[in-house]
This record gives sequence, C-alpha cells and structure tokens, in this order.
Amino acid sequence: MTVPPAGTALAGGTNGPRALRPLLDTVLDALTTGAEDRAGPLPPGGPDTVTRAVRDACHPVFPDHGTGPHTALRTLVHTLAAGASDPADPHCAAHLHCPPLALATAADLAACALNPSMDSWDQAPAASALEALTSRALAALVYPQATDPDALITTGGTESNQLALLLAREAAAPAGTATEPHRPARPLQIVCGANAHHSIPRSAWLLGLPEPLTLPTPDGILTPDTVHTCLANLAGRAGPVLLTATAGTTDSGAIDPLADLADVAAQHGARFHIDAAYGGALLFSDTHRSTLHGLARAHTVGLDLHKLGWQPVAAGLLAVPGPATLAPLAHQADYLNADDDTEAGLPDLLSRSLRTTRRPDILKIAVTLKALGRHGLGELVDRTLAAAQTLADLIEAHPRYELHSRPPLSTVLFRPTGADDTTLATIRRTLLTDGQAVLGRATTPTGLWLKATLLNPHTQPGDLTTLLKLVEGHTPR
Repeated sequence: MTVPPAGTALAGGTNGPRALRPLLDTVLDALTTGAEDRAGPLPPGGPDTVTRAVRDACHPVFPDHGTGPHTALRTLVHTLAAGASDPADPHCAAHLHCPPLALATAADLAACALNPSMDSWDQAPAASALEALTSRALAALVYPQATDPDALITTGGTESNQLALLLAREAAAPAGTATEPHRPARPLQIVCGANAHHSIPRSAWLLGLPEPLTLPTPDGILTPDTVHTCLANLAGRAGPVLLTATAGTTDSGAIDPLADLADVAAQHGARFHIDAAYGGALLFSDTHRSTLHGLARAHTVGLDLHKLGWQPVAAGLLAVPGPATLAPLAHQADYLNADDDTEAGLPDLLSRSLRTTRRPDILKIAVTLKALGRHGLGELVDRTLAAAQTLADLIEAHPRYELHSRPPLSTVLFRPTGADDTTLATIRRTLLTDGQAVLGRATTPTGLWLKATLLNPHTQPGDLTTLLKLVEGHTPR
C-alpha cells in the first residue's frame, strides 16, 4: 500500500494514529511556545495589534504551494495560542468560558479522528449507543424520580432554550406536524424575568412567537409573587403559557426560587422551563445540589458542561422527564432513517436534534464522567465555588472595594468604592489592552460592576489577591 504524504494522510483507520503522532508533537510544542510568548491571560496590545500579528504570521493564508504540514501547524497553532484568551489563567475571569480538562480534550481528539456523524446509525454505531447511555444517565440526575428520563445533546444553552420553546409551542398544538403545523387560536406566551438569558426572547423571535412578557427582577431573581400576578392577569386573555426560570444568571450567577416558581406555574397551568446552563452542574455536588431544589419539576431543563463541567466547547444538554416530550422533533429522511430501517431496529438519530450533521460531543463528556465520577466532578464544583467565596471575603475586607452581593455560584461582582461607570469601563478595557486581566462587566439597578467569573478549580487565594491589586493599580485616586 502506498503511504500518502504527511499532509494528506488520514486520521482514521489502522494507520491514522501513526500519522497523527508526529503532528501532535508539533501541535503540543506550538501550544507551549505560543503560551510562553503570550505570558498572561490575554495578548497585549488590543484588537489592532493582535490582528496585525496574525496577518504577519500567516501571510499568505492560502498560497499556491503549501508550506507542508509541520510548518503550517507550527505557525498557525503558535499564532493562535499566542493570541488567545486563556481561561486556564486565573486572571482570565470575564465569561462563562472554562478551561477544559486535559482528559476531555484528549477524548475530543479521538472524536475528531473517528469523525462519526450523529445523524444516522450507520455513521456512528458505537457513538450513538454511547450518547443514548450517557445522556440518559445525566437526565436521571435532573429527574431522579422519573422512570425514563432522556436528554438531547446540544451546542449549549442557546440551542437548549430554543428547543425548549419549540417543544412548548408544539405541546400547545398537539395536532400539528413538522410539515403541516397546527396552531392554536392564541399562540404560546412566554413569561420570563429580566434576568433571563438573551436567547429566550431571540428564540421566541426565531419561532414566530409573541415577544415574551419580561417581568422585573430588581434583586436579580424572578419572584413568585411577581409571576403569580402576571399569570393571574393573563388568565382568560392569553393562550398557553411557558414560564422560564434561570438557575445561574450570566450577570451574577443568581438562582431563581425554582420550587416556588414551579408551584406558581402548576397553580396557573403553565408549562415550566429552567435554564440551568450555568448552575446545573451543582447536581454533581453533595454540598450544593440542594440549591437546585425544584429543578425536577420543570418540563425541560437546559444544562451546559462547557461551563462548570470543564468540557471543550460544545457540551450542552436539554433534559426531559420522558421521551414523549421529544415527540414533536420526529422527522424522517429516507436516506438517514427510513421507516423500514427504524422498524428493523436501527436507531433513529435524526429525531434527536434540529441539526443533521452533529459531532460526537458525548465522547468527551462520557470519558470525564467515567474517569472522575460524580464525586470527582462535585469536588471541582465545590472548589470553584469556594474560590468565589474567598474572593468575596477579600473584597469585603478591602477598604477600597465594594462587593455587590455574596456569590450564589462562582461569579463575583465588585467595584472600586466610588468609581463611576465610565471609570469602571475604562479600568476593564485597560486591563484587556495590557493583557493583564480579563474581567467582565454587569449592569444592575445599582449601576455598572466589574465581573469576575471563576471557573478554574485550581485558582489559589494568591491569584485572587493579585487580581484585586491589578484593578487597584488602574483605579484613579
């Protein structure tokens, strides 16, 4: 058999690992040198400097004659690493952007090499079985009393929320089909808090639903009294209602009172969805899982393991208490899930997503669950939330800082005492441009705050002290 040139060798088959091995050495070396060149959480200089560095290193991007695999890998991987925002750096704490576990990253490499496409069984025999087993095991964490819980694998909270709204819309119109939908005289009305993720109103727009009724959340959470008043006013004037709650807001990590909201939804006959993309990982923790009391009463629950689950993007799920909830997603394409194939026992994968081609994102999740177990992941969750409490303690003890509130998850809002919004925004951008720290921003009824979202379970108190010193060093006196 003729051995193809290194740049055209395939990753799969019995010869694939042999072709990959030297290329991986080049990649790992380039990741190392790129991180050393960056020497911090973010490349210094701002967007123009980074763009110029990328252009200079990569020109020409598409030459007439290639440079060869090792040169291309070394150049582009080094350039990307040198210009990366590195969530593994303890001073990179702006977003729900986690440092992935090396274990999960290695598993993701295997998924890339095997390249199963999760839209028909004959493209992904073992991967489809693994997805079914693992997604149902995770759904059982959400719905421990359900007899047959299930979960769809999604790209994250946005897709999970969109699917939840779609399923709620279709549940309100059971006579419809994917090709000839039936619509009730009054469309589904979504009710959410001002603290809800932006994907809720955007999904309503995409699905042709009325604009959600957005209720005030002055303290960062949706209160049962506010919802009760709203639903009582809607009685007799609106059609079916979907109430959405949040377990871990992107601004502060706030968790709505889930059990109380479930009571209100049940009282008024409303469907209930919980966006637990951020806070859902508390289910792994014996210490914190009670915070999610009421989660299992939702009709649908969104989870993200590329937040407090330390998975490479993407690793989302939408959990449901039983497969009947997913019936509206049924879809048939003869070349992927012919009826006679399904009747003969070939699993129907096309009806488990709105996407056709899907990556086997379940592999990295399954490897992590198998390797660490619930207690191992729970320990990482506990450690991360403890770091947030430590940061809050440091801020409260500091005479020149103001703490917004004690963190319910791993997000801490703070600001230098007396700093106005313009000063805060300038401090944040200066730290970004200098490449010293990556902090977020959150606007609340009390103004603008700096936001530190801690997702590195190995962050030490000294790292947090240094972060506060960096902010203090850029605060006008």
